[in-house]
Amino acid sequence: MNDKHQRKSYRLLLCLALCGLALTPFGTARAATITTIDAPGAGTGVEQGTIASSINDLGAVTGNYADASNVSHGFLRAPDGTFTTFDAPGAGTGLAQGTVPFSINLGGTITGEYIDASAVRHGFVRAPDGTITTFDAPGAGTGAKQGTYASIINLPGVIVGAYIDASNVIHGFVRAPDGTFTTFDAPGAGTSDGQGTGAGSINSAGTVSGSYIDASNVIHGFVRAPDGTITTFDAPGAGTGANQGTLAADINLEGTITGSYFDGSDVLHGFVRAPHGKITSFDAPGAGTGIGQGTTGDSINKKGEITGYYSDALGYHGFVRSLNGKITTFDAPGAGTGGIPQGTAGFSINSAGSITGYSQDANSVNHGFLRTP
Repeated sequence: MNDKHQRKSYRLLLCLALCGLALTPFGTARAATITTIDAPGAGTGVEQGTIASSINDLGAVTGNYADASNVSHGFLRAPDGTFTTFDAPGAGTGLAQGTVPFSINLGGTITGEYIDASAVRHGFVRAPDGTITTFDAPGAGTGAKQGTYASIINLPGVIVGAYIDASNVIHGFVRAPDGTFTTFDAPGAGTSDGQGTGAGSINSAGTVSGSYIDASNVIHGFVRAPDGTITTFDAPGAGTGANQGTLAADINLEGTITGSYFDGSDVLHGFVRAPHGKITSFDAPGAGTGIGQGTTGDSINKKGEITGYYSDALGYHGFVRSLNGKITTFDAPGAGTGGIPQGTAGFSINSAGSITGYSQDANSVNHGFLRTP
């Protein structure tokens, strides 16, 4: 899994900790408009370019771009297509350092992480007026790849994510709009290097979803109620070996969760978990069945529509799954077909069904995209 998918799949569980399926109908691609997003200053070399990570209900998009020196910078693309680029104070300016936004809420507030000159992660929140506040979760380590990973921000301004402590154990956090932190660990989470709890998403009601890695390095999903009560779950068919199991990616206002799971053969399958706990598995048509291939559910909107990506021998492809289970696949114009990591990946879907994500072309350059239904 390459770095951009590690960063995005951190919402699924911290890059996999540092490291009988239901049949559904599917359809062919429907008419939709896909607009390429290239941030000003984005590099045009291998693994450089633009990744669009999140879209809000007004159509504003945030993400990051890697410049010609492989330094990451944040961007905000307004609904009219104009760009604002930014860097968090303290962000490093070396290779694989910089600013990486992950989420934008309806009010235009952005959260994400930045990597400093010592490769330590820190969280940030950018207000609509451009003011950037940086933060570190209490207990976060200060070594390379340790620190604070901010995943998502909800409408009230609550941020969730995870931090890695000095022993490389992962813990979840909730950061209130006033800056106060609540840290937590899912019951059953391991306490050794690379194990622990990662909060991936929070809805406007304050319900959190995420995943944890147990003492045997098996991954499990969880949902945390606003009162702090944690319920754990596993998708049916999820494997029980090391680095197998259930990864919860996103939760909508109704409490429906999407994500993916690795089965016993290390193949990925998507799932949707209803608020009452029923889990339905799904696979995009054409998804590969080899090790590390398959289907990843990444984002769910209030209508229950899901976007994500699947992989086959040609690379990645995007999809959107409707509430009734119909799956429509798509590829961004210019997407490469030379195998992973080329292709198209859907990362975020808003209430109107507009999707943002990224594609990698045949020259291994990244481009963001906006798909409008």
